[in-house]
Formats: sequence, C-alpha cells, structure tokens
Amino acid sequence: MTVREFALPDLGEGLTEADLVSWEVAVGDTVALNQVIAEVETAKALVQLPSPFAGVVTRLFVEPGTTVEVGAPIIAIDVTSAAGAGDAAPDSPAASPGDGPAPGSPDHGPRGTDGAGAAPARTSVLVGYGPPVEGGAHPRRRARAATWAARHDAGAAATLAVPGGTTAPQADAAVRTHARSRPAERPRSYPPVRRLAHDLGVDLADVVGTGDDGLITRDDVLAFAARPGGDDAAPSVADDVGQERNGRAASAAPDAEARREPARVGQPLAAEREVRIPVTGVRKHTAAAMVASAFTAPHATEFLTVDVTPSVELLAELAQDRRFAGHRVTVLALVAKAMTVALRRTPSLNAHWDDDAGEIVQYGYVDLGIAAATPRGLLVPVIRDAERLDLAGLSDAIGALAQAARAGTTPPGDLVGGTISVTNIGVFGIDAGTPILVPGQAAILGTGAVRRLPWEYRDEVALRSVMTLSLSFDHRVVDGEQASRFLADVGEILSRPAMVVAMV
Repeated sequence: MTVREFALPDLGEGLTEADLVSWEVAVGDTVALNQVIAEVETAKALVQLPSPFAGVVTRLFVEPGTTVEVGAPIIAIDVTSAAGAGDAAPDSPAASPGDGPAPGSPDHGPRGTDGAGAAPARTSVLVGYGPPVEGGAHPRRRARAATWAARHDAGAAATLAVPGGTTAPQADAAVRTHARSRPAERPRSYPPVRRLAHDLGVDLADVVGTGDDGLITRDDVLAFAARPGGDDAAPSVADDVGQERNGRAASAAPDAEARREPARVGQPLAAEREVRIPVTGVRKHTAAAMVASAFTAPHATEFLTVDVTPSVELLAELAQDRRFAGHRVTVLALVAKAMTVALRRTPSLNAHWDDDAGEIVQYGYVDLGIAAATPRGLLVPVIRDAERLDLAGLSDAIGALAQAARAGTTPPGDLVGGTISVTNIGVFGIDAGTPILVPGQAAILGTGAVRRLPWEYRDEVALRSVMTLSLSFDHRVVDGEQASRFLADVGEILSRPAMVVAMV
C-alpha cells in the first residue's frame, strides 16, 4: 500500500493558514484526480481544494472548523490501485509546488508536443501538473451533507480520524453504506449558506430550497433550524455554547423561586446571556488589517455635503436610454466614475507610503476597491484599471464584484492590490462616517445616504437630493489641500455632471 499525504498548499498572496469549512469526501471513498475534496476559507475567500492524487481516502487529519497552517497534512490517500492502473505513479509530482505556472496564468495548461512522441496530456491541479488522465468527464462530487450525516449516524466509532488515532473498519463500512443510500448530488446553495448550515448542524440534503431552480437560501436554512422540537430538530449555535453554563446555573440556584426577582419587560436579545464567536477567516483578517491601518497611518477625515439632484436626474434618464439597457447604473457607479476623473487632477491620493524604501509610490492607474458587506464579513474586491472603463463598464464591474462577494466566490487575487477605495455606507441609511484606510492605500471615500432635504437652490429654499461624502486619507502621503481639492472635484461632478467635460 502506497499512501500519499496532501498538505494544505499556499492558496496565494502569501497566506499562512486557512479554516477547513467542510469535507466533500469521507474515509474509504475513492477519489479521482482533481476531484474536489474539501472547501477551505482563507482570510479572503472560500476555496475548493482539488485532489492531487487518485486513490482511496485512508485518513482525514482535521475536522471542519479547524484552522490549518499551510504545509500541514489534511488528508491521506492510498494511491496503490491508481498507480497500478497507470493513473498516478507514487512519485508523481502532482502536488509539488513550482512544477509549472500557477493556475490561472497564461501559460497554465496541458504541456507536451503534437505528433509522434508527444507527451501525454496532463490536467492541471491546484499546484503543478497532474498525471495523465483518460476522458474528460469530471466525477460527481459526493454531497458534503450526505457524508457527514452518514458519519454522524454511524456512531462514535466512525468519528473523524486525527493524528494518533484510527477509525474502525466496521464504522467505515457503515459510513460508506449509509452514504450510498443518500442523494449523490450536492444540494444547490451558496458557500455562505453551506457554512451557516454547518454551524447550525443542518443537513442540506433535508432542506427544501425555495430559491430559483431549488436553490437553498439562508432563510431556508434558518427556517429548518427553527422548526419545532423532535429528535430531528437542529441545535442552534447558542444552544451548543450555553448548554454547560445552563447546567451549572440550574445546580447553583435550586431555590431561585424563593428569591423573588423583579419582573422583566420584553424579550431577551438572544437565547443565552453570552455567545462566544470564534474569530476566524475574513473577520480575523479584517481585524488585523484595521488595527494595523489605524495605528500605522495618521488618519484625517474631511466631509462635504453636496446637492446631487442633477446626478439623480441623470440616473433616471439613463434608465430610459436604450444604450444603457441591461446596465444597472447606480449612485455608487457615478461616484466611482467621478473619483477616476478627479484623480487625474489630484493623483497624490492614488498612492502608497513605502516605509521600507522611504518613498511615496504614486500609481499611473486606478485599481478601485469597492467595500462590500457579506455574510462572512467585510471584503474589498478590486476593479482593475477602473480609469479605463466607461460608466456602463463600471456599473457592470461593481455589480459583478458585489454578487461574487456575497456568494463567497471572489478569487483571492481580486481582493488585493487596490490603489484607492470607496465604501457606500449610505446603503445602510447612514449619512457620514470616518472610514479606516485599507492598508497600503492613501485614501478611501465614504458615500452617505441620498436624502430629500430643504436646500438652498437659486437663492430659494427647495427640496433637493443631498448626500454627504467622507474622505479619509493618510496624512503622510496627502496634504489637506490635496485632499480638499479631490473631494471638491468629486462633489462638483456629482452636483454638476456636465463639469466632467471641463475636467478631462
């Protein structure tokens, strides 16, 4: 028997760890090359890991919810049968970093030459190149819910193997038998919904999706978890956290009835007095980045309230223009366009403080970060070369980034490298704030809610659409005059869109 261990690879951008969200396979399963075996959450995105080997799973080293360091083994696969069939040699370099270009690069793809003596086609894996494979059909992935529910039903003997421990063969057989009796197709849902289901102990195979084409939504999972009692009722996270505490409280206060406590009005905020939430993934990364930013760059913030009625009217006109059919142009898209125009006049805000070199790096392009609130936390995906896009292109890019961020499918490479950012706090009904800089950037613009307010207009008071802009900047890189000029230009464009003609 030849067993190969697969260690957690560097998933890009120098990440040192990731949280294992779920397994797609169980001990005893036969996996094919490139079959998705697990889903992990880095500090930036959810990533599906393909198997670098073909064979039989013999061991899973970590449980879902565990933080794993890069280089630590996560799964062991017996490749004996696969190697005997010519599918994978024991010394195959499939999992060796540096064997070839990174996935997604222009040179990434099958190697070899045409004609006689041509090298066999190889399929790409997470790193390097895999062994030759026949046929193009991708094997069906076993539903995560089925495998883990099967493991739970098989009893304690079938619990996940950990270093130093073993799994009983009888339990493995029970798991495989039970898993085969469940649906083979994975229930359709987005990664954040699957994570929520895992946290609540909900088997997605038992949930009926109410979304498009049976898509399981967040509300479906919450409704299933909250259904009335019975053995099948899914426990809540709060129940798990507070179970021991409740037991201690009950034993410590046997005569609580004798102490007449004052009557309480209303319902408690949560089922438990305290709920402890592990800081992992995006939340952990965001916290570290915000602390580093706040205590490294000297922040300064300026505010400007402008009459954006002409911009609101422009949006109404564009909505009726057939040339913009299919493009959802929003106030945020107008602000993004205004920023790219204003940066031509004040490029010092599109810069970075290089402490090591003792230099200010000023960029000749605009990689615009768009702050997005997601179920996993705050993400800032980046629109590359935003200054080259017209208004329709910016609108499409913002919509695509927001959708991918909410679905948890944003590639890690799209979450780094921004030169300046914008955050739309107005979507939450907030007028203004003091945004914290994204580390490595010199400025971030916050857009407040558009409100109908009495405003001076042509020497009279009229009801106008008004918005407040909040600009935070790194005072090492940007002087107050430069920040003021940039903010004034953005406000001028939003209050008089025709001014773009005079600025470019």
